[in-house]
Amino acid sequence: MIPFRNPPSPSIRWSWRGVVLSLSLMLMLALAAPPGWSQPTDDAASADQSLDVLRKQITTIQKTLDGDADVPDAALSQMKADALAASAEADKLAASLAPDLASVKARLAELGTPAAGTKDAPDVAAQRSQLDKASSALDAQVKLARLLSVEATQASEQVSTVRRAQLQARLGERTASILAGSFWTQLHAELPQNLQRLQTLGKELSDAARQTPLPAWGGILAGMVLVIVASLWASRYLLVITATRVPHGRLRRSLHALAVILLALATPGLIAELLALGLRWNEHLSDKTDAFISSLVGIICFAGFTAGLGHALLSAKRASWRLLPLSDALALRMRRYPGVFAFVVVIVWATERITIVINAGLSTAVAVNCIVALLLGLTVAFGLLRAERCWRRVQAADPAAPVTPLWLRGVVLVLWLTLAASLISLLVGYVAFGSFVAKQIAWVIVVVCSTYLLTVLIDDICMLLASTPPPPDAEHPVLATPKARDQAAVLLSGIGRAITVLLALMLLLAPFGEGPGELFHRVGKLQDGLAIGEVAIRPAAVIQALLVLVLAYVGIGLFKRWLQNSYLPTTSLDAGMQVSFLTLFGYAGGVTAVALALSAAGIGLERIAWVASALSVGIGFGLQAVVQNFVSGLILLAERPVKVGDWVSLGGVEGDIRRINVRATEIQMGDRSTVIVPNSEFITKTVRNVTLASPLGLVQIKLPLPLSTDAEAARALILATFVDNPDILDTPAPSVQLDGIDSSYLTFNATGYASSPRLTYGIRSSLLFELLKRLRAADMPISKPSTMVLSTVPVTAAVAPELAPAPAPATPPVPPLTS
Repeated sequence: MIPFRNPPSPSIRWSWRGVVLSLSLMLMLALAAPPGWSQPTDDAASADQSLDVLRKQITTIQKTLDGDADVPDAALSQMKADALAASAEADKLAASLAPDLASVKARLAELGTPAAGTKDAPDVAAQRSQLDKASSALDAQVKLARLLSVEATQASEQVSTVRRAQLQARLGERTASILAGSFWTQLHAELPQNLQRLQTLGKELSDAARQTPLPAWGGILAGMVLVIVASLWASRYLLVITATRVPHGRLRRSLHALAVILLALATPGLIAELLALGLRWNEHLSDKTDAFISSLVGIICFAGFTAGLGHALLSAKRASWRLLPLSDALALRMRRYPGVFAFVVVIVWATERITIVINAGLSTAVAVNCIVALLLGLTVAFGLLRAERCWRRVQAADPAAPVTPLWLRGVVLVLWLTLAASLISLLVGYVAFGSFVAKQIAWVIVVVCSTYLLTVLIDDICMLLASTPPPPDAEHPVLATPKARDQAAVLLSGIGRAITVLLALMLLLAPFGEGPGELFHRVGKLQDGLAIGEVAIRPAAVIQALLVLVLAYVGIGLFKRWLQNSYLPTTSLDAGMQVSFLTLFGYAGGVTAVALALSAAGIGLERIAWVASALSVGIGFGLQAVVQNFVSGLILLAERPVKVGDWVSLGGVEGDIRRINVRATEIQMGDRSTVIVPNSEFITKTVRNVTLASPLGLVQIKLPLPLSTDAEAARALILATFVDNPDILDTPAPSVQLDGIDSSYLTFNATGYASSPRLTYGIRSSLLFELLKRLRAADMPISKPSTMVLSTVPVTAAVAPELAPAPAPATPPVPPLTS
């Protein structure tokens, strides 16, 4: 509804005609506006204005780079950041305009094209003209935005090329050697002017300090004392917290190391910030001096971080909290080195920064760079010498001490060679190269140590997930099982450590023009995806597919657990059928989950038809047996000639079926060993299933008695023995027949039935003991036949019914043990 800018007076009375006219006008306006597209003129003008600003910014960067003037590295860094920001803004603008363009094109498609020889109605023609203009304007804006994004990216790459070229040129410059007398002569000539500029800087700082009121300095001093006291208290309290609140393990040590580093960073940083606050109290400092103070505070924080990192890794006073595998002697000998190294870092950076602030001469700047680089290199060399000497003493005192790894020896050798190259370069006159190498050595040491601590901390935190058992009285999803938790913990640990190493590489590459901003921008470009044929693989789609796959498998696992524990026990299905149903459901659910994940990734099932065609060739040659066993497993689960829990006999293998897998079936033998049988064996060969359809077990005993024996009395005694046995079924009833009359004895054949063939061996044994006892009491001796048959024949239906059950051997095999 269109709001009234001037509300009507209450005295005006509306007529029905006016109301209808107003509603008609509003309806016409609504129909005239293209549905789905509501870009106002102000938005188009704003987009044009933004594009003009981006074009001018990119053009300025390109002109500056094409010029012959030598652009400072700081300006190049800013240009690089501006180019990356312009590229991101252009991409954002193109993405915001794309939906409006699609909406306009959709409206034009709805209007269609007029038939030949006909004209549109005036309102339709006006609407078509308006939409054509809007489509052209939006299309031009989107294309221009994308073009500007490409030009900005090219400009940023050109800036990186110029920075690398300047770095190489600067590193290749040679000045007068500090060993030459001419160098010191020129330095002496510049000394008065440099001292005067240094005095000016000192006077500015002292004046700023004097202008700060004494109560303010008193408060700042009190704050510094409070920071120091709080730091001492926190260092003791953090140890107590990590020792009592953190679970036992390496996580306790890594968290304490992180706390030590943060405390070492915050304490000098807060003190330096308080001093800077005192100097800036009246805001009389120049911009250059204020920037120098801000940078000095930052380098003090970095020095505190470096010292804390060294102390946390060495842990000289608490060997049990040490993360690195160092001896106590080496840690004690190196305990003061992190503080010395941090102090040298502050001296090096502050000295170089002062020469820039006072605008010192060339000879002074070269001398300062050379001296501070030598100081930094000597500090690193001192640490290496001290550590090597201490390690040699430890090995000499303890022959059982571990030998230095070969890779560590190689690293130390590379460090010595690099330090030697830096020293030679500084003495010969390549001061820029020597200083750069010395600073890079120190920077690499700090980055590597920080990366080590972060990777250890990430791994410890992730392993905490694996070591936490679930509550025993709760129902948990599939991911709550210990195995799944361990896998998730290891996976998260690997991802976290990989990201940490990637960030470390970014920091190490920063001096060469590929800083974190550039690399993050390159990573951000990956959102456009990687096109392989007609399939575009985008990170967002891949993450979505993985999420769908995980959720689908979790849902399948939860549903299978519900079926297994809640629903299937209420049905009339036996245990084997329940297992078969769950297995088939798992296969179907897995295929469905993979199909949904592929769809979420933008890969339709119709697009992988060529993959299936290629696989069919491989299946026909190399995977035929695998596919045969897989299909046989599906047939076993569907037809169920054998099932889990059946007692089967196949090719000399006899035992219980414990599991029917995709490729093979596990059969547990009587000695508790497991035989893996391919599924195709159950389909292509004859299988004897002893327990199919819950069969009865037949207990058969043939006894030879002398010819003088009373046949009726013997028959009654044997039958009574079978009837009295509690494991012999009443139905079918046991029976005793006279099987034959030989020249010297009578043969009685006694049979009885048990509830399961698995019980027949034990029942037969107890019957024999009882028969011998009763025959001896009745004074009925047993003849000595050439053969005595004692058999247990299961009454069963086999997979091959044409085979009759063979008589059991005289010493029957031990039946499989049921679980």
